[in-house]
This record gives sequence, C-alpha cells and structure tokens, in this order.
Amino acid sequence: MSIARQASEITLPADNKGCATVLQFLCLQFPFVCEALWRDRIAKGKVHWFNGAAITVDTPFMASKRLCYYREVVAEPVIPFEHRILYQDQHILLADKPHFLPVTPGGEYVNECLLARLKRDTALDDIVPVHRLDRDTAGLVLFSVNAKSRPAYYQLFSQGNISKSYQAVARLTPALRNAALPVNWHIANRIEKSQPAFINAIVPGEVNAMSDISLQQHADGLGLFELIPHSGKTHQLRLHMLSLGMPILHDNYYPVLLPKRPPQFDKPLQLLAKTLSFIDPVTNSAQAFTSQQQLALPPAAVS
Repeated sequence: MSIARQASEITLPADNKGCATVLQFLCLQFPFVCEALWRDRIAKGKVHWFNGAAITVDTPFMASKRLCYYREVVAEPVIPFEHRILYQDQHILLADKPHFLPVTPGGEYVNECLLARLKRDTALDDIVPVHRLDRDTAGLVLFSVNAKSRPAYYQLFSQGNISKSYQAVARLTPALRNAALPVNWHIANRIEKSQPAFINAIVPGEVNAMSDISLQQHADGLGLFELIPHSGKTHQLRLHMLSLGMPILHDNYYPVLLPKRPPQFDKPLQLLAKTLSFIDPVTNSAQAFTSQQQLALPPAAVS
C-alpha cells in the first residue's frame, strides 16, 4: 500500500447534492472508492478539516469548508528517471520533467509525481504547478512557490503571455522522406472532448486550437519536428501531428487508444516541452528556459 505523504484538498461545494454528511459527499464525489474504505480512512484520521480538526462518519456536510484526505493505492509504479530543477527564486521554480512522471498525484500515482519530488527536494510545502504537462510528455514545467505572487503567474498562461516550443519525432509520410527542409504547416481547427473522456478529437466548428509545426530533420523515415502551440487544448500537439498523417512516435492514445498496460520505459512518447519564455510579471525581467533533454533521430544520414 502506498499512501500520499501530503494531503489532497477539496472544498465542499455550495450545493450538497443531497448529502447530509461528509461521508455521503465523499462517496458521491469519488464513486470508485467504496464506503467501507472511506469509513476506515475516517476512523484512522486520514480525513480531516483543513485546520486539522478530525471528522467522524456522522460529521455534517458544511458548504465551502476545505477538507483534507490522503490518497492510497495498492501498488504505485516507480519511475526510474530523474527530474532536474533548472531555476528557483522567491516566486517560481522551473523543473525539467522526465517522461512517464505525472506532474501531480492522480490515478495510481500518489508519491511518485513531480510535485511530491519537488516538495521533498526543497522542503517547501506550498508549491503549485501553474500549468500542466501530460504524464507521457517530458520537459519544462513552471511552479509557483509564493502564494502572494501566484495569481500573476497563472495569468501568464490564461492570457497567453507565454511562449512555448516542443520537439517531437514521428514517422514521415512517403512524400516527406526526402523533402527539402524545413517544411512548415499552420494548423487551425476545433478540438473537443471525445470518448472516453480523457481523450480529445478534432471536430467541425469554430477554431479553438492553433499550432505551427516545422519539419527540421529527417532520417531513416523519421522526422524531427518543432511544434509551437498558440492555444492550450489538451493533447493539441498530438492531435495536430495526427491531422498531418504523422502521429507522434509511441503515442498510446492516437490514432488508436491502446489498452492500459505497465509503463513501457523503452518507448517513451517522443514529445518534449523544449523551451519556455515570458516577461516575469513580478520582476518585469525576461525569462527564457531550455530543457536539458533532447529528442534525436538515428545518427545515420541525418539531414
């Protein structure tokens, strides 16, 4: 059994949805955790109010009050790749995440995530990612370490005041295997949730996702691409590469959703968040970061 070292938090909503007690709310909110397990966690003090006050199975639902609980999984995968802290000041921390490591706890991961690792590294409890990166994707992730300045860094992303570039490797279509370089595309379409709910799809309608993609190198039927997203839809770059007929190498979601299986550490998704740059909203200084990781093509005949 793996138990989270740090508590997860949830704020009880204004509408109790018919729940008279906290226990009833937890059972409704987390339907895959049985009532008996919640009762056991409550009895062992693993669920409490944010101020540390204990609850019981009869504690009434209290709207807008913050609740803490400790996530548990039977067997947590261990990710055998290291992260790096590339920069830290009194406001932000910039980390270089390896493939396979989630940014925050979720699913079968509680302690083996970038956030938990950084808390152990820095001995800081108040660290919050200000954007997300898929577990399968490697590269740069920006964290806030200062609650007072945190909203300003959230706004960098919500207002589009940040520049990002990615690298990807994909198998080329036949027409591109000997193409003169670079080859450029501008992709603009609409992306919405699909089924199952954790994947997305390109659909007809008003544009909400835009990317610029450039083929930079090719060798042995593979291409190294630079990708610049101009919006932040989930799986946007993976879907835009798919739309070109060149899904990213080792993608378990697109074009075909593969059955769930243990991590294939020898076949990481070939997608890397390579650069991140912005004008710091607190210091007004220019910040530019580059991942120390690198995607590469086979060494022979790289053009």
